[in-house]
Amino acid sequence: MLRYLPFLLVLGLWIYAFIDCLNTPEEEVKGLPKVVWVIIILLFGEVLVGPVAWLVAGRNRRGPAGGSTPAEWHRNHRTTFVAPDDNPEFLKSLKAENRKDEALLKDWEADLPRREEELRRREDRGRSDEDS
Repeated sequence: MLRYLPFLLVLGLWIYAFIDCLNTPEEEVKGLPKVVWVIIILLFGEVLVGPVAWLVAGRNRRGPAGGSTPAEWHRNHRTTFVAPDDNPEFLKSLKAENRKDEALLKDWEADLPRREEELRRREDRGRSDEDS
């Protein structure tokens, strides 16, 4: 089992560097174009030159200075998190939903006597048909 360990470590590093290179955005790749780095990793992976070169020199390991969000607009327009019960817009939306629900309930309550009367009529018709 131990004789396979070096092979598995090399294979693991090779696969990690390859996937890391594929997932790295183009603007974070240093020195060479991303396609060239992929070729270097694949060609020189067995001797560890490609994966080690990628890990050491191929990728900018620091995040952007203004933050790690993808767009400049997001970095300049950061908002602080507000809990839902402190958010006035959320509370307004709850009040609006409550008004809609109350109106719907009033409509149902107003319609209830009509439906009950309709059911009574059906039952009375059913009884009179059975008696005949």
